[in-house]
Amino acid sequence: MYVIIVYDVSVERVSKVCNFLRCFLAWVQNSVFEGELTDSQFLRVESGLKEIIDENVDSVRIYILRTSDAVKIKTIGVEKAQLGTII
Repeated sequence: MYVIIVYDVSVERVSKVCNFLRCFLAWVQNSVFEGELTDSQFLRVESGLKEIIDENVDSVRIYILRTSDAVKIKTIGVEKAQLGTII
């Protein structure tokens, strides 16, 4: 599956979420990651995020698509990162 994860978390958890997601997905912009995940990877990402964030304060949105072909992405302005580049 292809996922896009967008998060708005408290400043003390931003780097934890960012570093965790870098293990699985490509960083594309501040607080935005995307890429292909297997079902088991997706479950690990979901449970890992739940361990990091405070669900009473933070917000994470996960857009799930069957494949990357199902989404058309347009960027206006500067590309922050090249897709496929996992740091």
